[in-house]
Amino acid sequence: MRIHQLPETLINQIAAGEVIERPASVIKELVENAVDAGAQKVEIATAGGGKALLRVIDDGRGMDAEELALAVRRHCTSKIDQRLDDIKTLGFRGEALPSIGSVARLTLRSRPQDAGHANEITLAGGIPTPLKPAAANQGTTVEVRDLFFATPARLKFLKSDRAETAAITEVVRRIAIAFPAVRFTLSGPDRSTIDLPATGEDRLARIAQVLGDEFAANTIALDAAREDITLTGHIGLPTWNKANSLSQYAFVNGRPVQDKQILSAIRAAYSDTLPRGRYPVAVLWITLDPAMVDVNVHPAKADVRFRDPGLVRGLIIGAIRQALTNEGDRASPSARADLAQAFSSAAPFANGPDMGQRGLAGFGATSAGSSSYRGWEPSRSPSQPLGQEMPGFSEAAQAEILGASAPSARFEEASDDTSAQLHPLGAARAQVHENYILAQTRDGLVIVDQHAAHERLVFERLKTALRAGPVASQILLLPEIIDLPEDDCDRLAERAEELSKFGLVLERFGPGAIAVRETPSMLGETDVVGLVRDLADEIAEWDSAGGLQDRLEAVASTMACHGSVRSGRRLMRDEMNALLREMERTPGSGQCNHGRPTYIELKLSDIEKLFSRR
Repeated sequence: MRIHQLPETLINQIAAGEVIERPASVIKELVENAVDAGAQKVEIATAGGGKALLRVIDDGRGMDAEELALAVRRHCTSKIDQRLDDIKTLGFRGEALPSIGSVARLTLRSRPQDAGHANEITLAGGIPTPLKPAAANQGTTVEVRDLFFATPARLKFLKSDRAETAAITEVVRRIAIAFPAVRFTLSGPDRSTIDLPATGEDRLARIAQVLGDEFAANTIALDAAREDITLTGHIGLPTWNKANSLSQYAFVNGRPVQDKQILSAIRAAYSDTLPRGRYPVAVLWITLDPAMVDVNVHPAKADVRFRDPGLVRGLIIGAIRQALTNEGDRASPSARADLAQAFSSAAPFANGPDMGQRGLAGFGATSAGSSSYRGWEPSRSPSQPLGQEMPGFSEAAQAEILGASAPSARFEEASDDTSAQLHPLGAARAQVHENYILAQTRDGLVIVDQHAAHERLVFERLKTALRAGPVASQILLLPEIIDLPEDDCDRLAERAEELSKFGLVLERFGPGAIAVRETPSMLGETDVVGLVRDLADEIAEWDSAGGLQDRLEAVASTMACHGSVRSGRRLMRDEMNALLREMERTPGSGQCNHGRPTYIELKLSDIEKLFSRR
């Protein structure tokens, strides 16, 4: 076959394969056109997951008859003229409408402000019909039916109606966050109606509409700049995280993007504060000169390329880490709510079928099952009025209640000095199960996981010491010989120089063993065998990915875990208070190296609600 010019319809269908991947792609292009047209209200309707119907109505400036005829032709646009380095609109290619019209049945109806009537044009499989007058309000209505009827192969690869509906919702959510001054309404027989009223310049109010009211209480505001790039937005507390990255939103010069460089920078900024498999919440706005970013990377315009990607990455990581250092230690209100819910949802001791086994001894519980109720006597009821018949409940007998067992928690006499309660983490009052510290604050209660908290403190000390130079080590009287698989020994030997920076000096001892000669002095007595085995597992993962800094922090995290106060160790009150004070001084102490919270705060008002005092 000789080289020849393809028909216009086939050219449009080829272009549609890049621009229009699924119904959500159509909605993205149409809503972006509406926003570019200055719309203050955008209404979106769908049916059949967008396969049967997609309709977008806006109140923008509209198009006259001449513009409407050009709008369905490729590379006709009002967004740019001669240059691609000064793009300030969402759309600019002039490909969306003709691409949609080549694979679906497309109807456009538009009316400018001063026109006496609207005009309408229809495309079916890329073939247009003549313009005709129509009745419509100011703005534009775009209706797409039977998506991909002209390209059945693409239709077969679409997902279920529910999945496509969810994808459309996500697209609208992202655009709605980017433009809080615009009202968005999403409806249809295949979904529940979503109405997002305009919030003007209040971005936080729009984010709350999309991500929930708890967003503001669980996030930290960002406002940073480097050279000619500014970064604003909100990031979630490390203890408020998600199971996927769908709650990460990035906007470059107002354009919603899903750029891998930005998502990678967010992940790196939270690298030592989140557990594996959990993702932070972040909404970021990046503003820079349009000439410094290329949005013409892919027809979908979801990816961008920065002229100086290192500068942007450094700004994101630095700003997020600085914000976490300044404010990231506070406990998440969501965690407090979960704790209160856990208390309030516990079944009352007298409601279950095993009441006799779980009931308090002083209240006459005898055996499991419904038979315990048959032996009930009014005189033994806990609801019996206090009086002469039951002296055990009188004021004089409060030291012991009917043989109830003594408290299981270890406690010490509280000091009369209330100044410690004025600290953010309060004054230690007790240690429960040799792992949890109970501290009293001025207006609540704090529960601290001593191992997780101390692990974070040691981790921060290691990082500080590493920045100052090699970590001090202590020589073992006798080298510790550890048997390991030969491949693990090889990996450790290769990283021996890096490990020595942390004060861990080791060397090969035969084909299947490692000899440890020095350990970090700040760890004190530690489980050397467990530490080295865990490091071998960590290094096995490094071989696939990760830079030097990430690797060093992974070593520090593992060492901190082995060098911290263990669960089960009893602490004196002075030790507990010292731990609390050091947590208050240490950045990032609100969560351990694995991302778990180190403490949870329960306000006095929450406690009073549990006991129906409020």
